[in-house]
Amino acid sequence: IIPSILFVILSRFSIRQETRYILLGNALLCDLIYILFYTLSAVFNAANLKLPKETCVLLLFLLALAYCAGLFTAAAMVLDTYIAISFPLRYITILPASRAKKVIVLLWMCSAVFLAILFLLLWSTQNYMTYVLEMCSVPVILVLTLNGSNATKLCYWLTASVIFLCLFVMLCCYAILYFKTRKSGIWESISSRASVTFLMHHTVLFFYFSPLLAFLVESLLYINSVIGLKTGMWVSLAICNILMILPKVLFPFLYGLRYREISASLKSMVRRKRLCMMS
Repeated sequence: IIPSILFVILSRFSIRQETRYILLGNALLCDLIYILFYTLSAVFNAANLKLPKETCVLLLFLLALAYCAGLFTAAAMVLDTYIAISFPLRYITILPASRAKKVIVLLWMCSAVFLAILFLLLWSTQNYMTYVLEMCSVPVILVLTLNGSNATKLCYWLTASVIFLCLFVMLCCYAILYFKTRKSGIWESISSRASVTFLMHHTVLFFYFSPLLAFLVESLLYINSVIGLKTGMWVSLAICNILMILPKVLFPFLYGLRYREISASLKSMVRRKRLCMMS
């Protein structure tokens, strides 16, 4: 469904001229890149294929870049909603489509610079990095990171802090929007569009940040010797293969098909295809 939504956004001029659809397309592109590269790494690990160290580093960097850019884009989407509701008359001048494209480029650049610093720091401080890269498994690297030097642990907690900062910004925006609009009458019915949209956004946010919370709990348990290395490995595998993939599967259905213009375009494409087959 992700390529279909991306095709609709890119092929319709009226849709790709709106900021919210541009941000949505970038978020879906990040999810698609992450799913493709993570599936590729999982296939290599299942087949016991050892990648060259440079290829493994590039694969890990692309995975982290797609995840980080997707996270920043999700935060930008929340800020876009906040600006649209709080400043409706000035919204077009604050965030036009041309500026949204520059924001997306800036998000990718910030993600790349942040991850490049982390990767260089890890590469220069890890003595066992050569052994880890022979496995090229994200869960294994996450667990073994906790056995690294202080600089490695600093990178780990710094990354977690950045993710929590994005979550805090999103929750603050949603809370402000709720208090601003609670007297407008759009929250009277549980099945109203505002209530359903609000619940949908928080569901996606929960699935996006629940893997991080699980990783933090696992890290604390592992550091305090409550669980062993083998148990930590199994927990990391469950988090990476289920909890981190699940929101990327739900995102196009909860976000993409929620927009009437996109769903109507997809329905018209399917209807046109059926008419061609019947004729």
